[in-house]
Amino acid sequence: MAVAAAALSAAAALGTAGPAHASATGSTAIGSFDYDLRGAGVRVPTGCFLSHTIKGSGKRITSQFAGADCAGLAVTFTKFCNWRIDFSYADTDNRTYRTSRGGTHTECNGDPLRNAAPQTLPKYGKACAKFYVNGKLRAVQCHYITR
Repeated sequence: MAVAAAALSAAAALGTAGPAHASATGSTAIGSFDYDLRGAGVRVPTGCFLSHTIKGSGKRITSQFAGADCAGLAVTFTKFCNWRIDFSYADTDNRTYRTSRGGTHTECNGDPLRNAAPQTLPKYGKACAKFYVNGKLRAVQCHYITR
């Protein structure tokens, strides 16, 4: 099996998948955005990324995790509130057949992280991590899982 990794995309808010072999890690930039938290405006600056790592062989995933982290000045000033990370799986025709929805974390966190349980996928296709803040999709990072 080749588990595909997405190339680092520092310019795009939503990531795309790209090829690689075996286990893979990829990152996608989280664009700057504002949201409301209990009546107060919160600004997330540029400099934050959604990173997604997947390990395994064939359709067997032995380890998978995703998290948001920031670099530069964004490290000091960024907290994500009301966040969640979902893992979704699609077949080779890009039809999503499974989504593992993460819990919404109401606390504010500078480095959100979610791990997924080991599993064997029923189909080849892609595995994606989706990062939501305050109910809105902010970044997606995917890996192709192929023969």
